[in-house]
Amino acid sequence: MRNNFHNLEKKLNINFKNKDLLIKSLTHKSFNKINNNEKIEFLGDRVLGLVIAKKLLDLYPNEKEGILDKKFASLVNRNTCLEIAKKIDLEKYILTFDQKRKKKIEDKVIADSCEALIGAIYLDKGFNFTEKIIMKLWKTHIEKSVITQIDAKTQLQEYSLKKFKVLPIYKLISNTGPRHKPTFKISVKLINSKSYQAVGKSKKDAEQNAAINCLNDIEK
Repeated sequence: MRNNFHNLEKKLNINFKNKDLLIKSLTHKSFNKINNNEKIEFLGDRVLGLVIAKKLLDLYPNEKEGILDKKFASLVNRNTCLEIAKKIDLEKYILTFDQKRKKKIEDKVIADSCEALIGAIYLDKGFNFTEKIIMKLWKTHIEKSVITQIDAKTQLQEYSLKKFKVLPIYKLISNTGPRHKPTFKISVKLINSKSYQAVGKSKKDAEQNAAINCLNDIEK
């Protein structure tokens, strides 16, 4: 078993001082109800969050909190952890009740084990070392972060909820033109504000454009 885990250490370029800690981080509760990775996963989730949050602040010092929050969520969610885990073939090392692998390991178990592994690295090597490992594994995902801005409708919604505790009110004013090429006219209104109108090729586009008009006036 230890030789098998040694292959993972080589892949990550890590030499655990406490090999049992590494094994525990990849032990699912179905394999051992008492000595499993649940608590280490809890720790790893927090360590990952701290490292990613710190990196985002370094990369985007002037960005709004709402946009940072969206970027953060996309980088620490289950899907991203699963992708990272599969990149290093982590499922090969996870200990479950089904060691003959008759059934595929659930994605949640693999993603959770990725966080547990981070927790184990932190306990064995400390924060600075763990930060370097996370940056190495998450490098591509950070560079490819797709959320660069919050759309206007979402921004207006967040503004209205924060200031008035209610959502903006959208109304369809008209739907003109042929069925294959319609033009929608939409209005949006906040509490005690005037109505802002805009058109678009779909209701969604018209709502976005109306929200842009409203935001532009608010920000003056």
